[in-house]
Amino acid sequence: MSIQPHTALITGASSGIGEAIAKHLARKGYRVYGTSRKPRPNSDEGIRFLQMNVDEDESVKIAVQALLEKESRLDLVINCAGLGINGSVEEIPVSIVKEAFETNFFGVLRVCQAVIPAMRRQRSGCIINVSSIAGEAGLPFRGFYSASKFALEGMTEAMRMELKPFGIRTCLLQPGDFNTNIAKSRKGIGIPENSPYYQLLVEMKKQIDAGMEHAPGPERVGPFVEKIFQKKNPGLRHKAGAFLEIITPTVKRIVPYKWYESLIMGFYNLKGKTPEDFLNPDKK
Repeated sequence: MSIQPHTALITGASSGIGEAIAKHLARKGYRVYGTSRKPRPNSDEGIRFLQMNVDEDESVKIAVQALLEKESRLDLVINCAGLGINGSVEEIPVSIVKEAFETNFFGVLRVCQAVIPAMRRQRSGCIINVSSIAGEAGLPFRGFYSASKFALEGMTEAMRMELKPFGIRTCLLQPGDFNTNIAKSRKGIGIPENSPYYQLLVEMKKQIDAGMEHAPGPERVGPFVEKIFQKKNPGLRHKAGAFLEIITPTVKRIVPYKWYESLIMGFYNLKGKTPEDFLNPDKK
């Protein structure tokens, strides 16, 4: 009797980490369904594309139903669709914050609610929600991105326990910085010339851009995710990235918080700053 290939659904598979995972799994013989907001032809790499906007209930339901009508089972779901958001807590409008949460939290929730019934019926499956190292560490000027990922992590931790009796494995992937196009789609308000945080935001952007330029490509994430899926009982959190990124949540847990805070503020060039250091030089 021939062994049926595993079927995987990957949101956000048109670029970045989602695309890298989809290509790897397709090469390994998985039946891979990727999603993108806009209609997209199936790829030469063997990825079957479904149109899905995770921000919309009906779009998610239609795409998942289309997959389940074609496949007898669904073995793996990877929620990669996400939005970055940069800026100060003071300045970013609530409307933009809601956009980030709509994708990073509610979008994942919609997909999970759509696929869980099928996995419960088959008494098996694996859901991997893509969070971030920032899902355990609030970072300055990325506060709302961290908040959306904190919410995702809390939901995933609870869901993991709820689904275990049905044979469904649930866990988190926490990537650090990888060289993807997420920077181009980040939400925010840019760097207003009259911002009280102007100089810090300029320096932070330079730091982020330089980090992205030297960050590894996302190709290594695909094999890492496949190893998670192959585990009989994977742990809750799985970190992928540079060593200093991976150890950040551990450092936060084991050292006094004021030491940790000092390290993070030093990294973001906030330590020892005065209000005058924040201003636009042209406005001083």
